[in-house]
Amino acid sequence: MKDYLVFRLYGPMAAWGEIAIGESRHSATHPSKSAILGLMAAALGIRRDEDERQTELASAYGIGVKLLTPGSLLKDYHTAQVPRAEKNVRYFTRKQELEAGSDKIGTILSSREYRCDSLAIVAVWGKQNTLPYTLQHLVNKLARPEFHLYLGRKSCPLSAPVQARVLTFPDLRTALDKTHFCALYMAAGNIICPSPIENELLPVGTIRYFWEETENAGMEAVQSTQRYDQPTSRSRWQFDSREEHMSLAGGNHVS
Repeated sequence: MKDYLVFRLYGPMAAWGEIAIGESRHSATHPSKSAILGLMAAALGIRRDEDERQTELASAYGIGVKLLTPGSLLKDYHTAQVPRAEKNVRYFTRKQELEAGSDKIGTILSSREYRCDSLAIVAVWGKQNTLPYTLQHLVNKLARPEFHLYLGRKSCPLSAPVQARVLTFPDLRTALDKTHFCALYMAAGNIICPSPIENELLPVGTIRYFWEETENAGMEAVQSTQRYDQPTSRSRWQFDSREEHMSLAGGNHVS
């Protein structure tokens, strides 16, 4: 048996960043490890430039995801005015950039992807005996976060409580399948929970599971890929690769 921190992620828009190529900012179909760790860091009040605390967080916890629906793809087209690059010239604020003069201002184009109405269940477990933050402490901070929580980008807030809790299960698959989350309604000042959120809000398609290496997966991988979402320095936007396994609903459990 193993303890898991389990919570859900749902919002009208999410951005699960992939490797950026030029001006294109793509989104994966499911939450990246860096996005989940970033959400946990925000709850704990860890700033982006606190590299030691960020590294400690990234190395201490394993991540598994049950993707109920990836949501629909939205592409957003951007234009922005920025000064052209000049040798030995640095701009420290947006105001300085715009005051550079019309002869130095150029336009850049970018395309950004979002997932609309994405719904996922996340399970987190400790990868070492001594953790920097207990799973129950993470539950408390996710309920009362130090910083704003969002789904990949600050323009993507959550639209339902994460409802984090710590539960004990024999394996990861069971933790993701047996933890249920409810749509919340207010009635006469009381919160009621009429039905599971996955049946209440969104149609669920083919359910997919994603996880990193663990002895307690409880399922067999049908595909394993390298994903560059293991943070090494958030202040410098540097990420390392990790192996991510994938299985489909109905896949065989490991005996």
